[in-house]
Formats: sequence, C-alpha cells, structure tokens
Amino acid sequence: MSSLVSYQLEDGIATLVLANGKVNAISMEVITAFNQALDRAEQDQAVVLITSYAGLLSAGYDLKVMTSGLDNAVPLVTAGSMLSRRLLAHPYPVIVACPGHAIAKGAFLLLSADYRIGVNGPFSIGLNEVQIGMTMPQTGIEIARNRLSPAAFQRSVVNGEMFNPEGALAAGFLDMLVAPEALAISALAVAQSLKKISMKAHKNTKLKARKELLTALDAAIELDKTTLSLD
Repeated sequence: MSSLVSYQLEDGIATLVLANGKVNAISMEVITAFNQALDRAEQDQAVVLITSYAGLLSAGYDLKVMTSGLDNAVPLVTAGSMLSRRLLAHPYPVIVACPGHAIAKGAFLLLSADYRIGVNGPFSIGLNEVQIGMTMPQTGIEIARNRLSPAAFQRSVVNGEMFNPEGALAAGFLDMLVAPEALAISALAVAQSLKKISMKAHKNTKLKARKELLTALDAAIELDKTTLSLD
C-alpha cells in the first residue's frame, strides 16, 4: 500500500491515513492511493476511517498542478470528483476524523463521508475556491448543496467563507466536535458503532437516499471536463 495513504485493518475497521507533505496536498498519486485503499477496504468488508496527522486533514488539491494550466488541472479535478462520488456511494460506512484544518478538496472529503468528527481549536474548515480566484466546479456545487445547510451553502460556495470548528459543525461539514486528544478514541467508537448496523441495508439505503445526488454528480463530472475555469 502507498505511503501517501497508509492502510491498517483491525477488527473490521480499515484506517486510511493521508500523509503527503505538510499540507497533505491532494495529487493524482494521492487519489490513486485512496482508490487502492478503498478497493482493499471493500475486499475486507470493513468500515472505513479516514484521518491524518495532528492539525490538518488536507489543504486541497496540489496547487502546482492547479496553477499549471487546464490540461493538468482538469484531469486532477475529474479524478478528485470521481473519488468523492465513490466515497458517497461506498458500500460500507465511511468516517472522517479531521484533526484540524480542512480546506477546499480537504473539506470536500468531509462532505463525501457518512460521519465526520472534528476537533476544537483555531482551525479553518471550508471551501475557499472563490477566495483564491477559482470558479467552483459544478461537482463541488452539487456536493455542497446536498450536504450543507441552505444558508451555509450560500456563504461557503458563493462567498468562500471559512468556518471555525463550531461553525463547521453548524454548517454541515462536521457531525461531532471533540477535544484533539479525544479524536482517535471518538472515531474508533463511532466506527465500532457503525460496525453493528446491517451493511446490506446501509448500502441499499445509502444508494436510495443519494440517488439524485449521484445522478447529478455524474452529469456534473462530465460538464466540468469542458467548463472548468481556474479564474
């Protein structure tokens, strides 16, 4: 398994740890590693727990790629959007334990999971695309519209507002806030709880509940291939 996304299976819980430099940039290599880890978790029929090191989940897509032109940016955004869609349709529960900041694609990892745990502290969570001059891709708009509260959707997507952990909880980026030192044990407790549900019912209900979203994402991913704008 890749060092960018490590994989550990224990007691029916697959822990995926993202580790790609000091900002955990989401690159094509990271996305490939995520997909490989999800393949393995699916084979292991395991609840998925995604996390990172203290202080940061991810600051988003690799800026070197995103600023090098559409020929490089479009494939990366397409792959990232497909990863989000896969997480939203994953047949087993997906939990994200966010140890701090989650920005842009990092925040979309939160919006693509079934249960999200964050930590108290001076952290920023949100979608800063318009702050940095990028028009939000249609796929991102569809995911945010589905997962955020209506008011937070407008503030986040249209205004690029960033939230502190408490605000992120109210907006819909997070489901639970804990002290930083309690993150690991809290995430494990949630994972163990979700192990007890019927996985068949979880999968079938998830696909029914998200049918319209998944259909919208399929169309949005194709649209973004030809309409993505970096300004």
